[in-house]
Parts: sequence; structure tokens; C-alpha cells
Amino acid sequence: MPGEGGSSSGSALAGRHPKQKRKAHSLSIRRTNSTEERPLGILRGDMLEGQQDSKLPLSLRNNLLDLFSQIEREFENLYIENIELRREIDSLNERLTGDGQTVEGGDPSKGVLKTKASHSTSQLSQKLKTTYKASTSKIVSSFKATTGSRALCQLLKEYVGHRDGIWDLSVARTQPVVLGTASADHSALLWSIETGKCLLRYAGHAGSVNSIKFHPTEQMALTASGDQTAHIWRYMVQLPAPQPPPDNSLNVKAPCDDDQDSSDREEGEVDGEGLCEVQTVRVATTTLKSHQGVVIAADWLVGGRQVVTASWDRAANLYEVETSELVHTLTGHDQELTHCCTHPTQRLVVTSSRDTTFRLWDFRDPSIHSVNVFQGHTDTVTSAVFTVGDNVVSGSDDRTVKVWDLKNMRSPIATIRTDSAVNRISVSANQRIIALPHDNRQVRLFDMSGVRLARLPRSNRMGHRRMVCCTAWNEENQSCNLFTCGFDRQAIGWNINVPALLQEK
Repeated sequence: MPGEGGSSSGSALAGRHPKQKRKAHSLSIRRTNSTEERPLGILRGDMLEGQQDSKLPLSLRNNLLDLFSQIEREFENLYIENIELRREIDSLNERLTGDGQTVEGGDPSKGVLKTKASHSTSQLSQKLKTTYKASTSKIVSSFKATTGSRALCQLLKEYVGHRDGIWDLSVARTQPVVLGTASADHSALLWSIETGKCLLRYAGHAGSVNSIKFHPTEQMALTASGDQTAHIWRYMVQLPAPQPPPDNSLNVKAPCDDDQDSSDREEGEVDGEGLCEVQTVRVATTTLKSHQGVVIAADWLVGGRQVVTASWDRAANLYEVETSELVHTLTGHDQELTHCCTHPTQRLVVTSSRDTTFRLWDFRDPSIHSVNVFQGHTDTVTSAVFTVGDNVVSGSDDRTVKVWDLKNMRSPIATIRTDSAVNRISVSANQRIIALPHDNRQVRLFDMSGVRLARLPRSNRMGHRRMVCCTAWNEENQSCNLFTCGFDRQAIGWNINVPALLQEK
């Protein structure tokens, strides 16, 4: 969770809750076996034999051979594990047979005990068989999903320039369409989606910038910060000429000797091209100051004349944009708020909190506003968002995502169970695909019925190196792009092949 201030990763982490300190840490376990001891040149020589007529460039062929070697090692590990499991099963079967022979002709009273022991051994044997089949199925299916994901989800562009973790990102809803990122380095950056070039820097906050949202019709942005304020600021940018697309037909990045984890760069090092020369805005058009704690999120109500903010002071505030007047203070949550979201076409607001609930606020009647409380999770609700239809999707640190029907929210219509805490989710407007960013650096795609569609590719040179904080969709110009950001200081754009994705389903 974003903190109040501090430009370094360490200081940003220091302002976070104890539970969330662990989010910046990850553990990578590498499995080794005897094949790694063979010289790489010998392995490549074996595989290159008989392939001298290949038209592929040598560097690309070497890259492919590296990938095939990794696949071979993984399946060798799987084969060894399966042999060990098979030995254990055979051993138990032998014990089971021995127990049956002892019972024959023995004392009837002892026979009962032996039968029970035999039954217990049989159950254990069956469990091992089930585990054997499940482990094989899980690893093979995981491999197939990863391979398919490379064809379904291709890396579009990386946006590198922040000096600390990126908490939130958003895509402008008006021309020119730009990408906005909010970072713990106290700044928000606007990017050209096509070229990856930074176009503008907002530096008006005195603390971590925790969220960014664009006005529905004007060139204005709304940012929330750890300095206990929310800012509205105008921007004017000109998109650079698009660059010719690189050859990513195989979606394999060439090896580089000076590869460096962006999270390990020195504090004073500036990433990106020419960030020092980027246009900088330092003064907000409007400053909203009524909170007594970190402002963790903010969003525009339909029409863009009012905004809502969510804070660690356990309240959400509704403001008039033109006058900066505080219209309503929304209280009721028992712990800090984590997120807020507005409906795209109706005056509805949903707030989520560390108290394991999310609340639906109805402002459609100007004279009165109603609230409904939903208790569908067992841990912090990290975000709850509206879809274009009549649904709310909530994600939680309890490792579940739930889909709700606004017309009947007594129980979820779908539940997605995952293996890691879920951060700020997003739902594509046209295709209604849910993008889940995880603590374990994964990003998974599901449909509204809870069926898994794909997992974004991730390797040493592709994807995020630390927890993924947020996702956002852009479905302009007949294409479907997904953007992700994380605590590794970068945002990534992905092209999602939706027809192939739905066909795979």
C-alpha cells in the first residue's frame, strides 16, 4: 500500500502497513540437475547437428536453444519426481499385499485390526496416486498455458522513468490518448502509448502519488497523495510521431550482457530518454484538503463535475470540482480505505477497506444518498470496481476475486480463487475481461464467469520483477491493450489478442 512520502523504495515501504511490507519482497527458487553441469556449447552442438540449413540468425537460434534447454530441464525434473512417486506407490502396494497375507489363517480378532491397517494403507496409497496425477497435470497444464500466453498476450512497450514504485496507472479517455502513472517518487508521469516516451511530469505533490484518473471529457487529471490532498491539474501534450514496430514475431528478447533489474538502480539514476527535458507542471488547478490522513485513491463521478476521494482516515469525501466545496463525508468503514471507484454511467460510488468490506453509495437521488455494506471477503478488500453492465468486481488479500450483480448482491455470482493476494483490478469495457495483478508478480485474465483465460508472460527479461500493483485497459482503435505497473518502477503495455483468447476458452 502506498505511504505518505519518501522518494526511495525503502522509505515508501516504511510508511506502509505491516502486512503490506512483505509485498516488496519476493523469493526466486531455481531448480538444478545434472544437465546443467554439461557445457552449454556441447548442448547447443547436439541440438545444432543436422540444422545447418536453418535460415534463422545465429543469435535467434541460440536464444531458442536456451529456451528449449530450459523446457528439457523442467520435464527432466518432472520425470524424476514421477519416478520417486511411483516407487513410493509400489512400496505401499507391497505393504498392502503383505498385510493381506498375514490376515489369512490368523486370529479373527487380529484380523480386524489388520483389515483396518490395510484400509488405512490403501487410503494413503490412493492419496499418493491422486497427488501423482495432480502434480503431473498441474505442471503440464501450466507449461501449456505459458506457451499459449506468448501468442495471446504480446509485449507492446515498457515505460521506464520513475525513481520508485508505481502504485497506479490510467489511460486518458479523450484525445490525445496517453498513459498516466502515479508513483511513490512524488510524481505522476504522462506517456506516449505508442513510443513509450515520457511527455509530461506532474510534481505538485509533497508525498507519494497513490492514484491517477483522467477527466471523462477534458484534458485534466486527478491525483491522490500521501500528503493528505488530492490535486486536479490540466495538461497539454503533443504525441510524437510513431516509430516503426520492432520484429517481435517470436516475442523473444535478445540476450543482453548489461541487463539490470530496474529495482536495483541507484537512487539518483534517471531512467528513460530525456526525462530532465520533459515538460513539468508544478501547480494544481484545484487542491482538495479535507482529509486527516493519506489519500489513497480518487475518481471522477459521471460528467466530471464532482470527484470522490478515499483516505486512511476511514472516510471518503465528495467534492464539487468548480468550487472545491466538500459536499458529503462518507463514513462507516471501521478501518483505512484502500480504494474507490465510480460507475461509468450512473452516480454510484464503491469504496473498499481494510475492514474486509466494501460499500456501495448511491447518489442518484440528489436529496438523499443510501449505502449498502457487503461482507464477502475475509481479509482486506484491495479494490472494488464497476463494469459497464450491472456488476461489481471485488478483489482481496484473501486471494479471491468475486463478481456481484448490482440487482442482487446477497451473494457473488462468481468466485475466482488464486494463489496470491490480489491488488487493484480492472475490467475491460467491451470484452468484460478481468485483469488480476498479484503480489507474486503474476497477472492473470479471467472472464466474468470466473473462467481463466490466460496469464501474461513473465521471464527474466519480460514482465515485472516485483509485485504488480495495478492494471488498466485501453480498447481504442480496434485493438485491446492492457497496461500493468509494479513496485519495480516500470509500467508495461501488452497487446491482447481477444479473438484468440476467447477461442482458446
